[in-house]
Formats: sequence, C-alpha cells, structure tokens
Amino acid sequence: MLPILDAHRIQQTLEQLARQIAVECSPETETVLIGIRSRGVPLAQRLAQLLSKQLGKPFLVGSLDITLYRDDLHQRRRWPVVKGSDVPFSIEDRKVILVDDVLFSGRTVVAALVALADLGRPAIVRLVTLVDRGHRECPVHADFAGLTITTAPGDRVNVRLKELDGVDEVVVL
Repeated sequence: MLPILDAHRIQQTLEQLARQIAVECSPETETVLIGIRSRGVPLAQRLAQLLSKQLGKPFLVGSLDITLYRDDLHQRRRWPVVKGSDVPFSIEDRKVILVDDVLFSGRTVVAALVALADLGRPAIVRLVTLVDRGHRECPVHADFAGLTITTAPGDRVNVRLKELDGVDEVVVL
C-alpha cells in the first residue's frame, strides 16, 4: 500500500481545484456541481462549500447514480445496488461540473454523460477528478485534475473520504 494523499493534502488539493473552477464561473451561466456516486458526491459538496466562500454565492449540488448506465452490468455476478440520483434542480442551460474521485478508463464518465442527458441539456459539462491515473479506454479527459499519477493497469487507487469511510486518504494498492 502506497499512501498518495492524506487528509491535509486532500484539503489542499480541493482548495486548488476550487480556485481553478472559480475562474470558469461566469455570471451569464449558472454553475452547478453533480457528484458521481459514491465518492464524487462528498467531493462535490466540499467543492461547493469552497466555491461559495470564494465567490460569495451558493452552489447547487446533486448526486448522480450511474449504476444502470454502466456498460459492464452483464459481467457482474450480482446485480448492483441502485442508490438513485438526486438532482433536485434543472440542468438546462447551466454549466455542470461533474465530479468523480478517480479517472481511469473513462467508462464511468461516459455512463455519467448518458445519465446526464436523461436529465436535460446543460450549456456545458466539465469534469473534475481528485486523481487522474491514466489508462483510458474512452476519449475522456479531466478538465480539472487534483493529482495526476502514473500507475500500472493492475494497480488499484482507493480514495477514502471521512463522510463515507471515516478517514480522508488516497492510497495505491
């Protein structure tokens, strides 16, 4: 197990990401954050708090469950648990900041884009990820990546967040 980020470095990374996102926020287009379940949701909530402090206005946050949009459902032995999406606002003509913990193959993001299309047509979609580990299988890139690391295809990057796991850390297994 190789530790990559501890709680302090995760906080610093989120602050840096919020500063980068704030530059793209414009008064003409309302910006909303949507976290991909599971760990993208608390990350989106934290980013919304940081952006609210920086820009002096509230940011709407939603959660997106992509379970039924995945292209590997038929490969699973057990049917996955669907927790549901919670996007209690319209995404029509808004800037959507899609938030995930780790960007790997790009398949999760493709599923998230399809799920978003079922909710409406945003003006623009940007992707934020805490860790970009490479090895794409789809033509997807992060507009904002907190940390870009080199990993072997068989490595596993585990993000643990206090809201779900009781601790903030990123490790490579």
